Amino acid sequence: MVSREEEALLLLALLEDERKSRIWIHDINREREVEGQFHTLYPKLRRDEKRFYDTYRMYTESFDEILNMIKFDITKSYTEFRRPIGPEERLAITLSFLATGDSFKSIGNDYRVGYSTVGDIVGEVCEAIWNRLQPVYMKNPTEEMWTLTSEEFYNLWQFPNCIGSIDGKHVTVVCPRNSGSNYFCYLKKFSIVLMAIVGPQYNFLCIDVGGYGKNSDGGIFENSVMGRQFCNGTMNIPHNKPLPGYNVHTSHVLVGDEAFALKTYLMKPFNQREALRDMRKERYNKRLCRARRVVENAFGIMAQKWRIFLRPIPLHVSKSVKVVKACCVLHNYLRSKTCTRQYLTQLYHTESQDNHFNRNVAHNANAETGHNVREQFVNYFNTD
Repeated sequence: MVSREEEALLLLALLEDERKSRIWIHDINREREVEGQFHTLYPKLRRDEKRFYDTYRMYTESFDEILNMIKFDITKSYTEFRRPIGPEERLAITLSFLATGDSFKSIGNDYRVGYSTVGDIVGEVCEAIWNRLQPVYMKNPTEEMWTLTSEEFYNLWQFPNCIGSIDGKHVTVVCPRNSGSNYFCYLKKFSIVLMAIVGPQYNFLCIDVGGYGKNSDGGIFENSVMGRQFCNGTMNIPHNKPLPGYNVHTSHVLVGDEAFALKTYLMKPFNQREALRDMRKERYNKRLCRARRVVENAFGIMAQKWRIFLRPIPLHVSKSVKVVKACCVLHNYLRSKTCTRQYLTQLYHTESQDNHFNRNVAHNANAETGHNVREQFVNYFNTD
């Protein structure tokens, strides 16, 4: 028989274990303002631009500008129990996560914050970055923007009437719970798809994030909002215009790979067997590939800048989408700071004509098909 005294001691032990499991702040994290990276290393990094850039993938001027844009969205209220993590530290934590792809445990130990707190901060800050920067650095397309992009594609990549290069990128994620095979892609990993239309200067014009990894690029594009807008003629695409040296009016087009369906607004290469038998088609393929690789380069530039793309994102799919969108708009923002071409200046500072794409441009003639449009480009690229 257990005595009452032993029962009391057992009960006290259980209560003590429960109290320890409910510790609000870990003892290590109580030293955040003394030993945390933000309070020790961060001030020193601000005095060394190169080291600061290596750590946060941007200079202090850009860091401060972004902070001023989002600080009211990520500032928390003070309570009588503890002081909240400030907006500057929250932004530093998020950029460290995006720049390195380190685990929450590693980031949390560096900054002396809870592991789950890192995940919450990353999701909130990424959402604020997208909400504040997207209307400026990835604004809704206008006819003026498409026209400017078409001119720059012709000047840089010698592909006329091209308004963007399109492709999908598989972003690796930790296997979502109860998702079956929806996110399992042909690369033998779990992923969500970033579908992007990229301009000639490697800037993202339109993106769609969150498609199932098992789906094809063509299917994801056709089912996306921007894909339906292209199909319905509500994407503010400029009216048809002749190719240089020709009188026949030709559609403005996107350029993609074999995964996409041939449309009047989307050109794809001929298959390899056809191209080997016809030099005209092979020359067309080379010119299209030259313009299309812009989107591949943009993905590569972004992945090298934000190393989170080099490993699985350890977040729920909804937060992973926020991370990807934030990286894309940060990519555009930083490109606007480092690229001096007039194109980017005009692209990011033109007035938006229509934020809802409700202007219906009838750019597809009834008798026009994707094959007819492609044949016009084949003839153009084979004219001496």
